Amino acid sequence: MVQRKIIWSVEARLDLFDILDFYIKRNGSAVYSKKLNLRFQKSVQLISKNPFIGSQTDFDLVLTLINDEYQIVYEILDQFILIILIWDCRRNPEDKRIGTRLK
Repeated sequence: MVQRKIIWSVEARLDLFDILDFYIKRNGSAVYSKKLNLRFQKSVQLISKNPFIGSQTDFDLVLTLINDEYQIVYEILDQFILIILIWDCRRNPEDKRIGTRLK
């Protein structure tokens, strides 16, 4: 199967940065953040090769792939895959941030 190009939304990049930065500050080291970033990159590569591997959401062609405590929410478009956001599953689901990004 042909690998699709991955595009990261600004929000998704900020989500990733915030997650990695949190663990750098909390642990006083970048070791865990580097491992976590590698897991995210492997998941995104898997999505690129197999776009329909994720679970369907309420939105057409918007899927989510669970990576440990995180969901990678992405949309399959004609020419590429858009990573919309990274959601920490431990967060309060009432946080309206996810709803505003997908509408």
